[in-house]
Amino acid sequence: MPTKKKKSDGFLKNLLKKLTYHYRILIINDDTYEEKFSFRLNRLNVFVFTGLFAFFLIIITTVLIAFTPLKTYIPGYNDATYLRKKAIHLQLKTDSLKKALMINTFYVNQLRKVLNNEITMEEFNKTYQTKNFDPDTLKLYPGKMDSVLRKEVAERERFEINHQKNTLTYDFIAPVKGIIVNKFDAGKHHYAVDIALKRGTPVKSIDKGRVIFADWSPDTGNTIIIKHPHNVISIYKHNQKLLRKTGDIVNQGEVIALSGNTGEKTTGPHLHFELWIKDTPVNPVDFINFNP
Repeated sequence: MPTKKKKSDGFLKNLLKKLTYHYRILIINDDTYEEKFSFRLNRLNVFVFTGLFAFFLIIITTVLIAFTPLKTYIPGYNDATYLRKKAIHLQLKTDSLKKALMINTFYVNQLRKVLNNEITMEEFNKTYQTKNFDPDTLKLYPGKMDSVLRKEVAERERFEINHQKNTLTYDFIAPVKGIIVNKFDAGKHHYAVDIALKRGTPVKSIDKGRVIFADWSPDTGNTIIIKHPHNVISIYKHNQKLLRKTGDIVNQGEVIALSGNTGEKTTGPHLHFELWIKDTPVNPVDFINFNP
């Protein structure tokens, strides 16, 4: 027994001696043999450093896999919670896009109805300015009694504003110069003046503003609508060619179209010009001189 114990103690001492035996590593210039760098180490230091480095790599890898989307790239891994959250996010985004598309489609359809004189500008504003509506329950068309009441109120307000129109001061220029062949008549729902022109006559913007509509309409042909400061809108119909597109910024006097005879509701080359102030049509001759 003592012999075996001595052998065991001798083995441990030799192993400890080998582990703690120091070595020196030198970095020497190969040409001059000048020592550039040196450090001492032993086998125990190497084992400890290697173990700590491996442990650190394991911790970093575990954290990356557990708390980042990298885990989804591991073959066979399936994070049901992550996929469920992503599906809900995409569903909400789809609903938002669907709602935005329905609002834009509704806006274009209502604007076409205004251009075709199917609804008034007051009805358009009251309907479109309704925010945060539910597309599944929105009623786009009012009832019969509601429509009659809206029409009566709109007519009353229209004539009240027209009586006060002379107190308004605006610095408009004429879109064209020519003879008015069809006057403004609110009683007949003709909210414009028609000016006879030669085909291709330049049509100018009455004031600075932004083009909010520039497109073709079956009844009014090439039509352009401009929104000006102080809630003023000007409308130009039956043009031969439009020179500006929706979203463009125009200056006063800038040519925006060439007059023509497009659309079904026309009997010859002319400009159908409407002027709306504070969502109400007014007689353009009270603000603009069309005489040649």
